[in-house]
Amino acid sequence: MGALLAAAVVSATTVAVVPPASAVPSADRFALGDSVMLGARSALRELGFTVNATESRQAYSAPAMLRQRSQSLPENVVVHLGTNGTFPLSTCKAIVRAAGPERRVFLVTVHAKRSWQRGNNAMLRACDESFAGSRVYLVDWDKAASQHRSWLYSDGIHLKPAGATAFASLIEDAVDGAIARERADRLANASGSGTARIDG
Repeated sequence: MGALLAAAVVSATTVAVVPPASAVPSADRFALGDSVMLGARSALRELGFTVNATESRQAYSAPAMLRQRSQSLPENVVVHLGTNGTFPLSTCKAIVRAAGPERRVFLVTVHAKRSWQRGNNAMLRACDESFAGSRVYLVDWDKAASQHRSWLYSDGIHLKPAGATAFASLIEDAVDGAIARERADRLANASGSGTARIDG
């Protein structure tokens, strides 16, 4: 099962630090999303993400978009879709497979006053769990937004400036945390395999 990255670690007092606007993409992270992510595009770019986000984007369009990029996709792929309609499990699995087995995929939960929100988020968790042992991670934006309603405009969906910063920071923390954990695991495995056994 992929790691569940709890959103509770994000607080209104700790998400305001953003690198200078002159920061350039780090070339190792790509974010694909809808109008919610579009509201955080500048904040994500300042944190080194390449962003492809547009209004009213439906989840079904994502697999083909990722396949088209195929060889040019960076190591970390973030997907935030499902705000605008139902998001089938088959589509989510197709998104992960289109990203490729050598990439980490971060699935971001949906926070929207829509009838499909609960079902989409349950599906994202099921999608995460269906890729046991792979590099798939769940980022719980729904939980963070539910705890900080002041981050959102009156529609309860789209991001005020503070919400955009929080959204971007949550995703950055997820990516950085996954990279750090994998490096630590590799070091631990390398150390274990190098231990000599002495029989007495």
